[in-house]
Amino acid sequence: MSLISTLARLEAVRTGRAQPSATVRHRHLSERPLVLVPLTTAGEAGAPLGALVGTDRDAPRLLVVPQPRDRDLRFAFLAELADVVLPYIDTFADDVEAAERNETDPETGKRVKVEVELCADAPQLIVPSRAGIELVRLLGRSMRFRRTAEQDPETPHPAPPHVPLLGRWLTHYGERARVPGSALLLALTEVLGRHWATGQSSLEDQHLGALLAWIDPPDGVSSAGAALDAELRRDAQGQLVCPPAGPATDPAFDNKLLAPAIERYDRARTALAAAEDGMEADDRLGELTAAEREIRALVESRTRPTWDAVWHGLDLLRALPEGAHAVDRWTRDRWSFTGHRDRIVAGEPPQPRRDDAVTAANKLATREREQARLDAQEALDDPLVMAGRRLAGEAFAGEVMDVVMAYSEGKSPRPRPLVTVRTDDRPHLGERAKVFRSLGGKPQSAEFVGHEEEGALVVLRVVDKMGRGKEPETGSVPEKGDRICFTLFEHEQRGGAKLPDPEETPWTHGGPPGEESAVRESADPVTEEDVL
Repeated sequence: MSLISTLARLEAVRTGRAQPSATVRHRHLSERPLVLVPLTTAGEAGAPLGALVGTDRDAPRLLVVPQPRDRDLRFAFLAELADVVLPYIDTFADDVEAAERNETDPETGKRVKVEVELCADAPQLIVPSRAGIELVRLLGRSMRFRRTAEQDPETPHPAPPHVPLLGRWLTHYGERARVPGSALLLALTEVLGRHWATGQSSLEDQHLGALLAWIDPPDGVSSAGAALDAELRRDAQGQLVCPPAGPATDPAFDNKLLAPAIERYDRARTALAAAEDGMEADDRLGELTAAEREIRALVESRTRPTWDAVWHGLDLLRALPEGAHAVDRWTRDRWSFTGHRDRIVAGEPPQPRRDDAVTAANKLATREREQARLDAQEALDDPLVMAGRRLAGEAFAGEVMDVVMAYSEGKSPRPRPLVTVRTDDRPHLGERAKVFRSLGGKPQSAEFVGHEEEGALVVLRVVDKMGRGKEPETGSVPEKGDRICFTLFEHEQRGGAKLPDPEETPWTHGGPPGEESAVRESADPVTEEDVL
């Protein structure tokens, strides 16, 4: 946690209200996101109890599993979920635009630009908390290798059509959520926590109701009191008035309401199976329907408050202006969505259970690079975030006191003006350290020369982005009296070393190539359900 984040939390405790930790919104929000509020059975994360899902805040679709231990009912739930999610994804899959991408020419080995299709937008999935993202990944892993009756007529427990396809999409979204700055799959508590600092711990911020109470408390109530009320207040039946954001349920709800309702459902189902005549079967069917309706009402009572809270949180986020670089990160999300769409259409097999060494290394390098890029872009977009970097000695801002034109030595002298900046910051500048400022959206580099007046003045030598002529282009060099900000971190991240192809890795990482000992998992055959 940075110093400014700590100060913001202390200020929230002092004032009794959450403090802004950002002045712009650093995550893209779709105009029509798909909100998913899941609920799982206590002690068994892979057994869903129900969910509210949809794109209309006033008309969510309720999905319920009356008996979570029943495999057929769980498959029916997943099939219903696929009927909601996949058509939503399909609405974005066919709307494309032309875009250019650098690819390697197989004949020359050179990088060339080729025109390809890029989806004009991408579907966005919103869950209440980080645990919801982990559940999405778990569901994806449990579904993408399922076999349908069409794939294997003899499979003992065939999955409904389209369930494996939903598993592949949820797996992709879960993996993409691990990339810093990605917005395809968002946990609302994390996004809200990024933009507001509360007077409670980061773990307590995972309770959506308490987090919203800090950010937007009711009139006449302190944020701390409203948050405590959201966490602890119970009704006359002993149930939480503000259920947790899930997917776990409250033990009091499980023991007092849910367990007896599921027991009544089991008894009604057993009695219906044992009915001996039509009249008795009709009575037992009525009891079973009533028991199922009771469970549906219970699930809705636990998920609907969270559903409303998610949309309220989205309203708070939409009130912030979007950061300049959030659009660029969303474009990379669109590339990711388009690439997965193309892999499915091309008939490629599902994602493997375990990545090979090269793929795993590439994923790790990508996440590290995107984290550094996200940190830099947030600071460039947001003065409040930049203030934190300045407090940490990673940036400095000040007024230009003097500009002295100088030139490099050699046959073709280049302009290397010396710029003197007065600053109250204390950047960690070493000998000939490089610093950067944003010039027309591009980073301009300068070199640290030295200090004057006991560190109050910083002397820099500008080294690039001044044109090709002997004189700097207009506006490329700071002028006396300008207020400027330099960073010690780079604005653009460089790619790492190229890794070998998976077939060329040594025996310690899955090779050597060509040997039969390197066993690969066979993929399921592609069926019509695997194609959009």
